[in-house]
Amino acid sequence: MNILTFDIEEWFHILDNDSTKTEKQWSNYESRIHRNMERIFSVLDNVNVRASFFVLGWIAEKHPEVVREISKRGYEIGSHTHMHQLVYEQNREEFSQDVDRSIKTLEDISGKKTRMFRAPGFSITEQNKWAFEVLYELGIEIDSSVFPTGRAHGGMPSYGIAEPSLLEYNGIQLKEFPINTHSIMGKSIIYSGGGYFRLIPYSQLEKWTAKDDYVMSYLHPRDLDPDQPMIKELSLQRKFKSYVGLKSAQYKLENWLTDFDFVDIATANQEIDWNSVKKVRL
Repeated sequence: MNILTFDIEEWFHILDNDSTKTEKQWSNYESRIHRNMERIFSVLDNVNVRASFFVLGWIAEKHPEVVREISKRGYEIGSHTHMHQLVYEQNREEFSQDVDRSIKTLEDISGKKTRMFRAPGFSITEQNKWAFEVLYELGIEIDSSVFPTGRAHGGMPSYGIAEPSLLEYNGIQLKEFPINTHSIMGKSIIYSGGGYFRLIPYSQLEKWTAKDDYVMSYLHPRDLDPDQPMIKELSLQRKFKSYVGLKSAQYKLENWLTDFDFVDIATANQEIDWNSVKKVRL
């Protein structure tokens, strides 16, 4: 099962960078969301594939027409928080207020229930698992925040599996669609989204996708935008991860979606027998 998702944010919503951290700083950058959304819609139309969209509440407030267009096209919309902050830098109340604001904003614009969530940077970690309780309390049914291996923003290696599963914590339960991994010599490799997707040659991407039973993609509008400005304050390493592979990313994505069958989360949710999946107690 291959699942296609997009995290809808601006090109300057880069985490762990002081010059792009706050709303006040965001006003220093041009908006590119409309041209990048048109690019995404064009790709989906060309290959006739459905996708799920995790949208920032901030984007919805600034550009409600983006949310209306996603909804008009029949794509399901989930929350990507409101202000795109790392979850582990917030306390429980701050996180709850932020996600609640995003849900209400998305629902007011789309007229549809928001039941999915993905944390910025997959920043629900071993230290802030209380976030799953908050999501449940806010009516979220499906989560895709688990990064089941180590990463710069923490990850959750203890989750143990990289496949659709039932996440249980303190008496609550969520349907979890974690990011997939590929094992090479005992090491878990990520390849299905963001910088990983852009940096890995297509021949390798094709080979790993063919071997894996479950792929959860996570792409951003900026991943397909080769003309975006460069944020000069980024380190050389971050510039490499953020900008290399942009020119070929759209072509690579179109090939990927043509060579393999992809579905959205709504379709996957219907096809999965949730009574037979593994339960993960945190």
